[in-house]
Amino acid sequence: MDNSLFQQPWWLDAVAPNQWNEVTVERGGEVVARLPYVIKKRKGLTILSMPQLTQTLGPWLRPSKAKYAKQLFEQKDLMTELIQKLPPFDYFSHNFHYSITNWLPFYWQGFEETTRYTYVLENLSDYQKMWDGMLPNIRREIKKAQNRFGLEIRTDLGVDVFLDMNELTFTRQGVKLPYSRDFVRRLNHACETHNARRVFFAQDKDSRIHAAVYTVWDEDSAYYLMGGSDPDLRNSGANSLCMWEAIKFASTVTKKFDFEGSMIEPVERFFRAFGAKQMPYFQVTRMSRRMKFLMAGRDMAKAVFRR
Repeated sequence: MDNSLFQQPWWLDAVAPNQWNEVTVERGGEVVARLPYVIKKRKGLTILSMPQLTQTLGPWLRPSKAKYAKQLFEQKDLMTELIQKLPPFDYFSHNFHYSITNWLPFYWQGFEETTRYTYVLENLSDYQKMWDGMLPNIRREIKKAQNRFGLEIRTDLGVDVFLDMNELTFTRQGVKLPYSRDFVRRLNHACETHNARRVFFAQDKDSRIHAAVYTVWDEDSAYYLMGGSDPDLRNSGANSLCMWEAIKFASTVTKKFDFEGSMIEPVERFFRAFGAKQMPYFQVTRMSRRMKFLMAGRDMAKAVFRR
């Protein structure tokens, strides 16, 4: 695949202004591999990580038509060169796109991996097939939202209305919004400028917003980025309706729909019920010796105080 939405310079400028950089590999004057990263300083430590609201980063490699064995050789060569070009760091953490199925070159350079999962609808061309592929409870929720509660979908409300709904979800969980409103406004402006976002609101006849879903997309896939719902109106089926409308819209602008999976069981259960395919992806990390020493000291101190 081409560079994903999350690897585009305009996206990185929006989510990590003046904080991101990249290493690249060229062959014949063309970039054939790149690895963007965000660089942070924490108490004298250098961290290469990912920005907020960015599902995946990791390496991009130019697609190859070579035989499979040759492709693996090329991947090792390109990934190794990317790793060697990275600046010195104490901690590295990236989620690779699920299309990257080979992380061995990183393993050979001392990195570790945790497998995570997302859910993807790989073919958006057939509404009926997607509808039939959902679990019955999702179809019931969508019909309930439309027929019993009379909810209608709006896409013309501003980002601040969305943030109000988004914040309600975190408030219900007893936590603060994990990003600033200005951060989301800046990202929203960049996405609007590049025609890469749409927000779906479920509204009743009394103009109450029940739920909202924020989606972004590139040529290959749409992504569920954020959502929110009114905890007092959670039983209306609005979340399912918003997601279904987002999926249908996505079919008009791209090929796939990525739910940006979750390792949280209730969230995973909701995404899975839409009939999407479970897709593993790699979370790849590495700590410096200094970082390992500091972490070991912290763990030792905790153990002492627990006694």
